[in-house]
Amino acid sequence: MSESTRKVVVTGGAGFIGSSLTEALVAEGAEVHVIDNLATGRLENLAHLSSESRLAVHELDVNDLDRTRAVFRGAREVYHLAALADIVPSIERPLEYTRANVDGTLHALEAAREAGVKRFVYTASSSCYGIPEAFPTPESAEMRPQYPYALSKMLGEQAALHWCSVYGLPVVSLRLFNVYGPRARTTGSYGAMFGVFLAQKLAGKPFTVVGDGSQTRDFTYVTDVVDAFLRAAKSSLSGVVFNVGSGKPTSVNRIVELLDGPAVHIPKRPGEPDCTHADTSRIRDALGFQPRVSIEQGARSMLDQIGHFERAPVWTPESISVATEAWFQHLDPSRRVEATP
Repeated sequence: MSESTRKVVVTGGAGFIGSSLTEALVAEGAEVHVIDNLATGRLENLAHLSSESRLAVHELDVNDLDRTRAVFRGAREVYHLAALADIVPSIERPLEYTRANVDGTLHALEAAREAGVKRFVYTASSSCYGIPEAFPTPESAEMRPQYPYALSKMLGEQAALHWCSVYGLPVVSLRLFNVYGPRARTTGSYGAMFGVFLAQKLAGKPFTVVGDGSQTRDFTYVTDVVDAFLRAAKSSLSGVVFNVGSGKPTSVNRIVELLDGPAVHIPKRPGEPDCTHADTSRIRDALGFQPRVSIEQGARSMLDQIGHFERAPVWTPESISVATEAWFQHLDPSRRVEATP
């Protein structure tokens, strides 16, 4: 195929990362087909591309195999981002997460295999490492998922690598670290820190900092993540896993400084690492990946687009305590209710 007729599919393409990836693929001249059931994605994330003749949006669940097969037919590349995220809902509804993140991946893999797809890029999560022992954390680190979301993403990755090994489907898996940027999710679930903080700032409320705020995260700007996806798809590698991060952890207290607001502190949560820090040497050496957006630049960009968070929930220490009750109940050993024999 020539570049002008290159067909690609982005599952979850109306979501935060998916819409940014879709935008980049359209800019490259690809014919882009988005699959999204809009469980967490939003059509408004793609509204600025509505006049693009090379973009088709299919409102469907990837678990609908017959319809997914039809969209995949003739595709050269598949970027599989469709998934449910957030920790607490996964603890409360583990089967729903298994269906979306494991079964959905299996259906996408099978549709891709039948369609003869040349590249399948799976969106994995650094949460598979749980509470790691090595920093920076390499891809060879033991996987220790702490909650059902992390488990479901890990199982999805294993399925993708299995389809590569058994069926020869060319797969690359990207383990993403703490992605942030415009169009980040603003659902009713308590979730990503930047969205929580920016909604609080708009409402004139203090930032709810977990613990003492000294914990660090490998915050990775969404355009850098998109670059990693494009590099993975254009490479000839297969059956490979890559960390995708900035490689430069930043403390929560530093984020509070950059976003410029007061803070209140809420209890530290079980199952969360004190640090996430991606070892990105493998993707740098193999694909030439080099993050470009510093945390200072990224925070400024988020502040410039703070209006995106006007409709996001405004969390308080009290509402967070209620929303995360299942988190403490099931992941804190001191509060766990043992089953009666």
